[in-house]
Amino acid sequence: MRSFRWYHLLAGSLLACFGLLASPAADAQTLPPLPPDTAQLVTQRTASGVHYVFHVRGSGALPQPGQRVVMSYTAFLPDGHIFDASSAQGGLLKFRVGRREVIAGLDEVTALLPVGSRARIWIPAALGYAAKGVHDPDDDNRYIVPPGTDLVFEVVVVGVR
Repeated sequence: MRSFRWYHLLAGSLLACFGLLASPAADAQTLPPLPPDTAQLVTQRTASGVHYVFHVRGSGALPQPGQRVVMSYTAFLPDGHIFDASSAQGGLLKFRVGRREVIAGLDEVTALLPVGSRARIWIPAALGYAAKGVHDPDDDNRYIVPPGTDLVFEVVVVGVR
């Protein structure tokens, strides 16, 4: 996933499009609370420590290793600020499952999300950008994602091919 500078403008429209804003007055630059209808759901955990909860469990196919997944995402730091979104990268993220084309935590959990799913995912730093973090392309002394930072993703699995 590439970093970018103008994510603040597009993030609000993505969140609103998928109904992820808590209310019309919510700050589009921070992580929305879980919708009330998912608050009762149990967060699931993978063996490696990725946690996830479905807003909506899709009824489509589960992605298989090597298949191309199409999804939208918004990525947040633990404090809730957006650091990346598929809308700023052309609208949708496309990658092959199990080919290390995205961070390890997202790659792992994607195989557990049927097409049509909307989910929140918590990825430990070791399965994200780990000790490297993500440098700000305009200032090598700053980070977009600091080293050792856990990540939160809101995703919608659109399709599998």
